[in-house]
Amino acid sequence: MAKSKTMFVCQECGYDTPKWLGKCPGCGQWNTLVEEVIKPDNTKQRGLNLGLSNQSKPCPISDVVLEKMPRITTGSAELDRVLGGGLIPGSMVLIVGDPGIGKSSLTLRVCANEARDGRKVLYVTGEESVQQVRMRADRIDAVSDTLMVVSETNLEVIEKHILDLKPDVLVIDSIQTVFRPDIQSAPGSVSQVRECAVEILRVAKTNGIAAFIVGHVTKDGTLAGPRVLEHIVDTVLYFEGGNNAEYRMLRAIKNRFGSTNEIGVFEMRDVGLVDVSDASKLFLSERQDDNGSVIVPTVEGTRPLLVEIQALVAKTPYVPPKRISDSVDLKRLQLLLAVLEKKVHLAMGACDVFVKAAGGIRIDEPAADLGICVAMASSFASRPLRPATVAFGEVGLSGEIRAVSQAENRVREAKRLGFKSIVLPQKNYEQLLADKKFTDMTLYGVSNITEALSSAMPR
Repeated sequence: MAKSKTMFVCQECGYDTPKWLGKCPGCGQWNTLVEEVIKPDNTKQRGLNLGLSNQSKPCPISDVVLEKMPRITTGSAELDRVLGGGLIPGSMVLIVGDPGIGKSSLTLRVCANEARDGRKVLYVTGEESVQQVRMRADRIDAVSDTLMVVSETNLEVIEKHILDLKPDVLVIDSIQTVFRPDIQSAPGSVSQVRECAVEILRVAKTNGIAAFIVGHVTKDGTLAGPRVLEHIVDTVLYFEGGNNAEYRMLRAIKNRFGSTNEIGVFEMRDVGLVDVSDASKLFLSERQDDNGSVIVPTVEGTRPLLVEIQALVAKTPYVPPKRISDSVDLKRLQLLLAVLEKKVHLAMGACDVFVKAAGGIRIDEPAADLGICVAMASSFASRPLRPATVAFGEVGLSGEIRAVSQAENRVREAKRLGFKSIVLPQKNYEQLLADKKFTDMTLYGVSNITEALSSAMPR
């Protein structure tokens, strides 16, 4: 019988080495290598088995018969949107977010909705007792007779419960607390998380169970444990927005059965996370017209959202000045500041610049460039914007305004919420003008950043 051997495994990326190192060669993190006992005789049984026949043979892809993948609605329109229409039997969804952001409340509410629709549901908690789960279920109205709850962390016992109940939906909260007895490392380590996830996936695939697993995050907001966990699961959902934020965004980072461009918007209330059907209206509900405040129509997947971008530019005696933004990439902010300094001659080099998007949403698309520039210029010059105006467009390094996609959807959303003036790229303006749409609105087609600022901030 082969002897066990000791390896040092990085708890961030899974890199292993027979000797301890202060810095991981795989990810560059310090003091992340932890000693683990590896059993060679068990490695043969750790391969991913999805229930495929041993007699499988290669065949032409044209001979593969397509079967319609049934979708199971979760009872939450926002979650269904992010998942691509609902859950698929035999799939595994990983939900990741900061502690207290609402992962357990959302999954418990989904379990209650599925149980009320007549499906068998098993909720496995490794962090709470069943009494604590019942208290949260009473608070968010998630009590059902067909919702089975168990507090367990041993994977062998969990697998036995799954095979006995044969549920339609399974929730593991959380994967970092589950352990395999035959692996010597502690729960939450790379080996435990990887092997437990593989085994749960095997059981879900072979029995047609739609599985949710909840994951922890590290201090920098990334998924705790090995990155291979993201490759094992079918869908990875990240919660955005701090614990103190009023709105929480659920974004798909990976989705084998749908788009990764959709987001779900939720509001935290006494009864847990509640769907937000009209996110644009809520984001603008507390807006006040002031210098440095601009409305930008962004598009997340198929959903247009009107977001308020706020900028504060103030002179400072300190060197170097601050550039802070929790909603926009800092490198993009520095690039746009350089364009304003070079092309419009706005001397912001001695000013602190703060930029944020109201509501806690993070903006990644280039269409928000023009809105960010207008907000910073408005705050710097202390000049108000034209009333009821929105702005969007991509800003190039030479100061040109480039066209963006889905301009019609952006303008239509702005019109729905009562905005009358739109500053947009010249090419998008010509397209809308040729289609003879939005004739009751004032459209300002601009080709460079100087024209854009003059249109948005008239003298």
